[in-house]
Amino acid sequence: MAALLALATGCGSGTGEPAGGSTSAAGRPAGHPVKDTSITARPGERFSLTVDQNASTREYWYLVDPAPDSSVLVSRGRDYASDSGDEPVDGAGGRLTFTFEAKGKGTTRFTLLHCTFTTCQGNTSTRPPETTGPSATPTTAAATPSQPPQRITYTVTVR
Repeated sequence: MAALLALATGCGSGTGEPAGGSTSAAGRPAGHPVKDTSITARPGERFSLTVDQNASTREYWYLVDPAPDSSVLVSRGRDYASDSGDEPVDGAGGRLTFTFEAKGKGTTRFTLLHCTFTTCQGNTSTRPPETTGPSATPTTAAATPSQPPQRITYTVTVR
């Protein structure tokens, strides 16, 4: 999973560095690397976080509680872009982008949950699992116990 986080970067400059937290000149939200868990923005600015996701391997990301304080930060939705373009291809992954808008001064937190087939049960691409604990242990004798899903908590300060 650490390799996934190292590769899953925002849609900023492509350098792996934060894009500054502001809306770009083209009007698109600035991207942040997923591993950059401290973000600073000004009221009205938008930013995004982009992660790799592959439904064919039951790999999903969700915005879960604790939700951000809506007087400080609001979610502006999520958008999925397939690696195969407009043509669906079995097994093709893609990128899921979460977009946020800074509303008012303050500090808030939000959490992204990363589920894989070994860490979550009962989830779909749009519905997180009912629990965020480990999945049931597989019944094969050689299997090892499942791990809990990865949770990444972000702190956003709006100045």
